[in-house]
Amino acid sequence: MQGLLGEHIEDKDAQAESRQLSVDEVVEIGVSFHRDGRLDDALTVYGEVLKVQPQNPVVLHYSGVLANQLGQHEDAIDLIEKSLKLVTDRADWYSNLGIVQQERGRLEEAIVAYQRAIELDPGHANAHSNLGVLFKATGKPAEAEEAYRTAIRLNPEHIEAWTNLGILLDSLKRTEESVACFCRAITLRPKHREARRHLAIAHCTLGEFDAAIKIFEEWLAEEPGDPIALHMLAAVSGRDTPARASDDYVERTFDRFAASFESKLAMLQYRAPALVGAMLDDSGVEPAKRLDVLDVGCGTGLCSPFLAPYARHLTGVDLSKGMLERAREKNAYDELVPAELTAYLRDHPQAFDVIVSADTLVYFGPLEIVITAAAGALRQGGLLIFTLERAVADNVQDFHLEMHGRYTHAQPYVERLLTAAGLTPEIGHAELRLESGMPVAGLVVRGRKS
Repeated sequence: MQGLLGEHIEDKDAQAESRQLSVDEVVEIGVSFHRDGRLDDALTVYGEVLKVQPQNPVVLHYSGVLANQLGQHEDAIDLIEKSLKLVTDRADWYSNLGIVQQERGRLEEAIVAYQRAIELDPGHANAHSNLGVLFKATGKPAEAEEAYRTAIRLNPEHIEAWTNLGILLDSLKRTEESVACFCRAITLRPKHREARRHLAIAHCTLGEFDAAIKIFEEWLAEEPGDPIALHMLAAVSGRDTPARASDDYVERTFDRFAASFESKLAMLQYRAPALVGAMLDDSGVEPAKRLDVLDVGCGTGLCSPFLAPYARHLTGVDLSKGMLERAREKNAYDELVPAELTAYLRDHPQAFDVIVSADTLVYFGPLEIVITAAAGALRQGGLLIFTLERAVADNVQDFHLEMHGRYTHAQPYVERLLTAAGLTPEIGHAELRLESGMPVAGLVVRGRKS
């Protein structure tokens, strides 16, 4: 998404002003601070202006933008909507409202906001591009393609529109066209990580594995040791396959997507937390807030609504500090810990009644160590519930690192490990989410410590 703080305000140094500043000048200083990333200073200036002019539309609007950056999403929507009641003809402001609503998963409301921005300014390329994302998410691929192409026509160097058009075309099995889009994005920004990754995967889809390998090898030549390039090279080449995704890979991947993680998953019809919750509901355990519950790989806390009815104490663990900050905003966890999950489990023997993990163990290949650690962290009668991506290829014996960078696992392998760890296995099949427009086959696993 693009558009927040899209207006340019010249930098000013408030300390250099010896005369009394006008309100408009103070507002410019605040927005300048905001653009420079001096959020605390901007917050102070906006607050002072609102004491004098509570209905100042510019400050209301950018206070909303700032509130969104600080994780105060409902306040952000309220402030931006107030500004738009006072000033109704600002396309950028409607686009900003759409961005905040999109991040909150309010897709239909965001569509209306982007469409209003385009009514006011048909040349607003960012609004067209963002609208394309939402059309794709709501099952309107033709409208999405038109929106992306309009954004590109208005701004031929719109990297995000080129990249998202490529992702859309790939999901429609128009892979050769998608390759052209990713190449264009990389031409505009040679080190564009997402475009590089998607281009390599598209080459794999076309059977052009050498081309995919070359992309990651060139990436590593430019940035030796880059964890994303290293992991993805192993995924597409089958060489030096790691036992699990490295800590650096996980942190870098999820820190980057923390702000937009939930909205992106909503667009992919993500079901793993609900499936984990249903498996817990079906376990026979009473939702009486009596249990010590651990959410490993908790991310932004999407499992917390399903776990809270059972938990007297709910702990979340994740490697990504960015994700934990988002989880903290939900005020659902009693404790949030930045840690690698296997080490955390080992350090807490017989500490939990329930351990859950939604879409986290897909970044592990062999599961022996982590399942043994989880079994050790459970009390007698405790439950381990998690999801995996199901291996559907006939040649996968236990697990396999797929081209997208996650591991799939075979059901007999998982059953064998649970039994060996002293857990009674119960495994169901479900669709976890969409990937390139296709459902992802999953395993929903429950093991009870006897």
